[in-house]
Amino acid sequence: MGTETRAAFISRTYAHVALAILGFAVIESYLFSSGLAQELAPRMLGVNWLLILGAFMVVGWLASHVAHRVESKPLQYAALAGFVLAEAIIFLPLLYIAVLTEPAIIESAAGVTLLGTGGLTAVAFITRKDFSFLRGILVWAGILALVGIAGSVLFGFHLGTWFSVAMIGFAGAAILYDTSNVMHHYPEDRHVAAALELFASIALMFWYVLQLFMSRD
Repeated sequence: MGTETRAAFISRTYAHVALAILGFAVIESYLFSSGLAQELAPRMLGVNWLLILGAFMVVGWLASHVAHRVESKPLQYAALAGFVLAEAIIFLPLLYIAVLTEPAIIESAAGVTLLGTGGLTAVAFITRKDFSFLRGILVWAGILALVGIAGSVLFGFHLGTWFSVAMIGFAGAAILYDTSNVMHHYPEDRHVAAALELFASIALMFWYVLQLFMSRD
């Protein structure tokens, strides 16, 4: 792939990431302004969190599989839109609690997440380094994180502030890895899949930055 073609691919990818973030914000705004969030969030808080996480993981896997494997552009966009909607729904309980306690925390967490994402993206583009070696680390760290989350739900222990800090680091590494793939490895027709992966990593960072901020109050 030539330099101009790769540059065009990168521009399309980040345009779709921006649209995904905007879509997420619009959905959340609608859910809260319409009253649906106030109705759904308490119900979700009463459900076993493992069931919600399990359903989310299935949706995430299906969306990623479709975006990466299917040739149809409409299906790729449907996968991205479905994933953004799933993220918006799973964020509802956390955002609901934040709104009840200190709404300004949400804006602060979003700002820190965007600054962190921008800094990590700049590191990847300035160094031009291939961070694909992070894949194995991310896989094992992700498995350990899932075990920790499952254990906390099943046995009722609190993961604590340091777990949130560790997961912010994990999300940062994922952003570096995804950005590197966008720069060096993704085929030029898979900008939707690349945007989905980047959006997922940014959302993960936002989740734990928000949790970290909420734990301080």
